[in-house]
Amino acid sequence: MKYMSPRDLAWCSIFGAAAWFLPVFFHMFSLGSTFLPMYLPIMALAFFVRPVAAAITAFSVPLLSAAVTGMPPFFPPVAFFMAVELAFMAFTASFLSRRMNKVNSLWILVPVLFTGRILHVVMVYFVSMWINLPAKYTAGITFISGWPGVVLMIAVIPVLVKIRKTLPERIPDESRL
Repeated sequence: MKYMSPRDLAWCSIFGAAAWFLPVFFHMFSLGSTFLPMYLPIMALAFFVRPVAAAITAFSVPLLSAAVTGMPPFFPPVAFFMAVELAFMAFTASFLSRRMNKVNSLWILVPVLFTGRILHVVMVYFVSMWINLPAKYTAGITFISGWPGVVLMIAVIPVLVKIRKTLPERIPDESRL
């Protein structure tokens, strides 16, 4: 079984780069944690590539971004939370979109986003307890702060998926044209 095709690598590169650079612009206006700009390209990627390719890209982008730009931070371990959450959501969305390809992308996207946010909140809660921060407060703020980004993803990603479905699956060989 092929886990990553050349087409998957190309899509992962495009959306991975967007997930890396888009937060820089949002952070200029202090809107990064509100609109979740790294999540948008990664969650869109999940509808374009196979599950393993989506998960690998989703896991690596926050960690690479943290190492190079300092966003998201390694301490508190937001970069690790995001890596786990994004990998889980990207893998699940990609897997479900391939199994249920006739279903509207919203039916896949909304539950996956909600489950991913819950996973993130649970990780924040337990790590906050571990490092002696007010766990309920920290988890509650984390839960509330990202909802504008979730709404943005719900508005934008189905449009991208619809556009993707209009693209040819295979590019014709130029020699045959």
